[in-house]
Amino acid sequence: MLEATWLQALWFALIAVFFLGYFVLEGFDFGVQITVGALWRRGSGTRGTLLKTIGPVWEGNEVWLITGGALLFAAFPEWYATLFSGFYLALLGLLLVLIVRVCAFKWRDKVDDPRWRTAWDAVHVLGGIAPPLLWGVAFSNIVAGVAIDENRWVTSSLLDLLNPFALLGGAVFVLLFWLHGLLYLALKLEQPLRGRVRRLAGIVVWPTIAAGAAFLLWYQLAYSHAAWTWAPLVLAALALIAVVPLNRTGREGLAFAATTAAIAGAVATLFGGLFPYVLPAVNAPANSLTVANASSTEHTLTVMLIALAVLLPIVLAYTIWTYRVFRHRISDDDSPAPGSQLLESAKQGYRNAFEQR
Repeated sequence: MLEATWLQALWFALIAVFFLGYFVLEGFDFGVQITVGALWRRGSGTRGTLLKTIGPVWEGNEVWLITGGALLFAAFPEWYATLFSGFYLALLGLLLVLIVRVCAFKWRDKVDDPRWRTAWDAVHVLGGIAPPLLWGVAFSNIVAGVAIDENRWVTSSLLDLLNPFALLGGAVFVLLFWLHGLLYLALKLEQPLRGRVRRLAGIVVWPTIAAGAAFLLWYQLAYSHAAWTWAPLVLAALALIAVVPLNRTGREGLAFAATTAAIAGAVATLFGGLFPYVLPAVNAPANSLTVANASSTEHTLTVMLIALAVLLPIVLAYTIWTYRVFRHRISDDDSPAPGSQLLESAKQGYRNAFEQR
């Protein structure tokens, strides 16, 4: 079953959009956390300044993953189930890292002790590197295909998943998100940290271009099922190349937009080249999962589409409002987090309301 209905194809595209939103928004969170490790020697104060740039927004960015995962489960339950049959250990490891990462955000400043903060800063670095690495390995195996038996169980071992193509994909995700995070920091920081992250971005962009080109060309030539995905592939390449002059001339907003376009191009290349499959079987093509045979019923997809049409604009409006409120730059480690005055005013109003009762 390769012929998908328009509703099934639409939901496949929507799943891609939600993962794109997650990679764009949470991607720079990961990049900031990786930068904490890169600027480790500058001390706990500098590391705290870096983390303040994402402190107000990182939780909202994770909503895209939670929603995307829920929609994947509801729209393509067979895809979801088969993925967990073979990627269980990798996804469990990812979940554990994300949980510990939450603890690092919540607990770092609970104790006024340099050793305490240093320990949680180390967790932040781990929380910045491990998720994109695991996402890269997972998505590389999804688009390249795995061994699937007649019962739709993935029979590829963990070592099979750690193949050269998947490891290259993991490295590309780490490098691309790190570059994305550095350019986000250039938008959020004042001097002298602003200049330092720009210089670091000027270095990181080169291995990102080289690794990204190798990965996408390998995918397009060896695994893609569509010729039109050359267009987003070229878009991703040109966007990454554009980062070099834009970052060098201090056009930080455009440089950040360029890495956003590169992520969008990469996601379009991977998902577009995967269609009409959702999980190809390399051992027996007949066992492959497709958009058509892995989806829910038409009625379920229709009800979900109506609900999404109502709720998605609310999520988008809330996200835009959040970034507008917390748009200010941070100058040093003693400065408050952007938007903290608004947050404190809201808390005080909440306390006053209860005191009046």
